[in-house]
Amino acid sequence: MLATPVGPSRGRPRQFDPDAALLAALHVFWTRGYDGASLSDLTEAMGITRPSLYACFGNKESLFRKALDLYERDKLAFMTQALLAPTARGVAAAMLRDALAMLTTSEGGRACFGVMHAVASSTYDESMRQEVITRRAAYEQALLARFERAEAEGDFPGYTAQALCAYCLCLLSGMSVQAGSGADFARLHTIVETALALWPGR
Repeated sequence: MLATPVGPSRGRPRQFDPDAALLAALHVFWTRGYDGASLSDLTEAMGITRPSLYACFGNKESLFRKALDLYERDKLAFMTQALLAPTARGVAAAMLRDALAMLTTSEGGRACFGVMHAVASSTYDESMRQEVITRRAAYEQALLARFERAEAEGDFPGYTAQALCAYCLCLLSGMSVQAGSGADFARLHTIVETALALWPGR
């Protein structure tokens, strides 16, 4: 019996790792912002051509959203984990210390991705800015809900969940700005430990 001829496979196999390419794109957006990241910057860092970028990730906006997905999954997982702490102070300690570790590593940019993009230049694409703000709001709401539970449990008498939630978010934003301006681990560590020493309640 004659063997059935096998035709050529359809399409050409990708010559790059999509996960590695997306991580490289995240680093470009992280350090240069959405506006500052040109397609040439992105394709060079990702090691792919423009047609490959479009075929795998879509346009620049789609690539940015996928980079946000990656950032939330890999870089912001500590925030979800922190909410499991038994006290509000434990939540704050976990969040601030993990943020300190993230901000002082050499990988990627030193400023928080979400903060950096929310306060980007006036030429920042408004739809992308709103994308970041919407995602950030979800994390803020989760933190507020956790602190509201702590308030009901009498975790911090004399203070409100809204006030302490805003305080934590300001600390995270301030640390991000300082890190982006070159503050080292020692300076940021002092901020974290001082905030926790002053934390009300248990």
